[in-house]
Amino acid sequence: MKKEDLPVYKNNEELPLVLSTNDVAGYLNISPSMAYELMRSKNFPSIQIKRCYKIQREQFLQWINQTTGKVL
Repeated sequence: MKKEDLPVYKNNEELPLVLSTNDVAGYLNISPSMAYELMRSKNFPSIQIKRCYKIQREQFLQWINQTTGKVL
């Protein structure tokens, strides 16, 4: 998927309850491959389902708050 084809979210409430790699890439404005690397890292609270990585919206927003020190 090209970067310009990724989903765009205007606010946190528009995020799905469970985010995919493409959702994370679109929200963070990074490439899908970089989002995949992030979701595979040990410090990222994602789960793996077969070959796909997923993360719950609340865990994702909490991770951003802890990582950046800013409340979104």
